[in-house]
Amino acid sequence: MRIAVGSDHAGFYLKDALSRMLRDGGHAVVDMGTDSDAAVDYPDYAEAVGLAVRRGEVDRGVMICGSGVGASVAANKVHGVRAAVCHDTYSAHQGVEHDDMNVLVLGARIVGEALAAEVLASFLGASFSEAERHRRRLGKVRRLEKRDWTGEGGGAG
Repeated sequence: MRIAVGSDHAGFYLKDALSRMLRDGGHAVVDMGTDSDAAVDYPDYAEAVGLAVRRGEVDRGVMICGSGVGASVAANKVHGVRAAVCHDTYSAHQGVEHDDMNVLVLGARIVGEALAAEVLASFLGASFSEAERHRRRLGKVRRLEKRDWTGEGGGAG
């Protein structure tokens, strides 16, 4: 599998460790940066990972920042990206199986290397279920992406 990995300065060391693990596991890693622990802005790297996923240059993405929250917010602004912060294995595989999550976000200040490796393995080992209810819900998510939010409208249904 081709995996785009990116991080800000807070996630730099975890990104390098997970990248080595991925390569050792036979995956092709596309490193989107950053290249050191010097302070940078997470949206730049979340965008790079998200665009690689959106364009089909990679199969999935992994983004790491301090808590995972900012990177998740930023990655989800890229059309076609479904990113989530996951710090447990259940959420990592369930997010793919039910929601077709394509970018895993981790908080380097929240999880250690061993747990991050387990969460990543769970994310990569999962596939979208294709169940009717999950396809229907994903269709609604895609419609939300296409909506023009400059005006009023919407609602449940």
